[in-house]
Amino acid sequence: MTAAAAARSILTRLHEVMASRLHPQGKLDQVVQIIGESLDSEVCSIYLLREGMLELFATRGLEQSAVHVTRLAIGEGLNGIIAEHVETLNLAEAAAHPDFAYRPETGEDKFHSFAGVPIVHRERAVGTLCVQHADPRRYEDVEIEALQTVAMVLSELIASAGLVDEESSALGEALSGPQVVQGLTLVKGIAAGCAVFHQPRVHIDHVVAEDTEAERQRVYRAFDKMRDQIEAMASQAEFGVGGEHDEVLQTYKMFAYDEGWGRRINEAIDSGLTAEAAIERVQQRTRMRMREIDDPLLADRMHDLEDLSNRLLRIVSGQLGTAATQGLKRDTILVARNLGPAELLEYDRRRLKGVVLEEGSLTAHVVIVARAMGIPVLGRARALRGLVREGDEILLDADKGLVHIRPTQQTQDLFAERFAQTRQKQAAYAELRDVEPFTRCGTRIQVMINAGLRDDMAALSLVGADGIGLFRTEFQFLVSATLPQRERQTRLYRDVLEAAGDKPVIFRTVDIGGDKAVPYLDNENADADENPAMGWRALRLALEREGLMKAQARALLEAAAGKALYVMFPMVSEPWEFDAAKAVFDQQLAWLRSQKKMLPDEIRFGAMLEVPALAETLDLLLPKVSFISIGTNDLTQFLFAADRANPKLAERYDWLSPAILRFLKRIVLGTAGSGVDLAVCGEMGGRRLEALALLGIGFRRLSITPVAVGPIKELVRKVDLAEITAAMAGWLSSPPASLRTELQAWAEARGIETD
Repeated sequence: MTAAAAARSILTRLHEVMASRLHPQGKLDQVVQIIGESLDSEVCSIYLLREGMLELFATRGLEQSAVHVTRLAIGEGLNGIIAEHVETLNLAEAAAHPDFAYRPETGEDKFHSFAGVPIVHRERAVGTLCVQHADPRRYEDVEIEALQTVAMVLSELIASAGLVDEESSALGEALSGPQVVQGLTLVKGIAAGCAVFHQPRVHIDHVVAEDTEAERQRVYRAFDKMRDQIEAMASQAEFGVGGEHDEVLQTYKMFAYDEGWGRRINEAIDSGLTAEAAIERVQQRTRMRMREIDDPLLADRMHDLEDLSNRLLRIVSGQLGTAATQGLKRDTILVARNLGPAELLEYDRRRLKGVVLEEGSLTAHVVIVARAMGIPVLGRARALRGLVREGDEILLDADKGLVHIRPTQQTQDLFAERFAQTRQKQAAYAELRDVEPFTRCGTRIQVMINAGLRDDMAALSLVGADGIGLFRTEFQFLVSATLPQRERQTRLYRDVLEAAGDKPVIFRTVDIGGDKAVPYLDNENADADENPAMGWRALRLALEREGLMKAQARALLEAAAGKALYVMFPMVSEPWEFDAAKAVFDQQLAWLRSQKKMLPDEIRFGAMLEVPALAETLDLLLPKVSFISIGTNDLTQFLFAADRANPKLAERYDWLSPAILRFLKRIVLGTAGSGVDLAVCGEMGGRRLEALALLGIGFRRLSITPVAVGPIKELVRKVDLAEITAAMAGWLSSPPASLRTELQAWAEARGIETD
């Protein structure tokens, strides 16, 4: 008899029991009789978790007086081991197992062979099903598989009867007690909320099939749809080009077309399971195998198969939407394996407080968008999904790279203090909204914000910034599956300018390519980029793809009709690149003029100085530009030859090192008296100690994240420029062992609070 036939024979009889009007105990008593008879086994017993202990609920072959009397702790005895590890045992001689625990009241001393499987409900063991025989023998694979299939049906029976003791599951301690998971800080910040899975888990309500052939066809259709999705993934922005995403994609393809996987699901359907239950049945077997794998690479591949099984389960059940489509009901910490920028933008920003990813990298598209949205993100939290349940309370400390699951009261109290301090500071900063940032000596400092989304414009008035010092136009490109049409670009730019009113908006032309790859602009050179940040990206890409630059130039010019337009070109390495980019705008301007179109009242062009080479030709560039913005993020990694996407290097090189500060001071001196506006644009200007240093070397304009505007305004009002300029000059002339330490002490001595 095949495994499917054996299981189908049992399920047919169990279906009748489940449909009967017997009380739950009566049903369980009949179940053990049916299984024992079908497998010709002298003993069949069911243990269920009650109050943290495995309790004998029903038996055929053991002493009936032991029912509801015999109890085992998790990890105690053979059944305790099965529940603790969610694994199957098959023993010819039970007493020879080191964890065998003899219970005399059961009368089991005359039985030698033993086989047991976990009863799993919502991924957790809530009981065990075991059989025993007097003669020493290992049970056949066909019998074990029949037991595993029956255990699935039992999980539905005991759940519907209210016999599942959720908090006493085999993973009870891990899934009810506090846990702390470490990860990689992707976007700093702290947040609190309940756990919500980006891809909600599918809970199976019906296990036994009414029509086996209909279930098989449902699985075939789901496989076809899943394979189409996998093929389409290759063109989705979040998978990028090459690298680890490509490896995941290839693994997905391997499993999606694996005949063995499909065959095992088919066999489970043959045994009488529904399509959902059959997929889950095979998935349970995969999880059990994963627990036996020591090879981390192979374990990762098994995780990929589980991920794909979840996808197939969602398709066959019709539960295709993400948590975003269902709407967030309360403050939420989103849990996902990975996330694309467009998916993040689907969520309600009022409810979404933080994101925790099992994967994720510092340069992932979603991180760029999350930083702009002010949402803390933690990545590389590898073990998270096995430790957290939907709705669990989570405290996210992305500053320290930690996520607290079901936190202790002490941890909650500490976080409450931090939140209170943050709210107190925010309230004080909010009072500075309409206050102009003058230094103690009366110098006006311009404080602008960085933006990239239409919704970001609201922050302009909320924080009282002087304007948008950097509008990242690439966000529209990153969250789109196809190249945004010129009309769409025009609408966005026009909306942004209208929202800004009289305040200036500096539009940076698109900075994509390299580590911000988009599939619709694939290039044979992109795959070969060993250092994407220094590769085919930004202005280099735009000048080569002239159609892209022309469309954006026209969109910006049309959107700014009757207004002032500020255009900034990213990653200019030499003056001729600025000339070439400006020529594209000049051509489009001439065409619009020839068509009698309304034009901008004023156009100012500038460049981002982030490639160190440009500093060596500053004298050639200055006559051509109206302003220069220093992109400190890229400039720092280029100066130090340190990839900021590499976690080992991300924090290694200090913005307050003499090397970077001397370089920046040279640029200040080089632009002095030229009439060209100079700004720092990046994270460096939004950190109080770093901003203090920038003021001391001559910068008077900062473009930073909206949340940093209040703290920087408050700082500016405490600074005497003559004092800090003299101090910085001394330190840069003769650098101390730690300029950061010296500056910190200098600030504290004057009552200037730093980060």
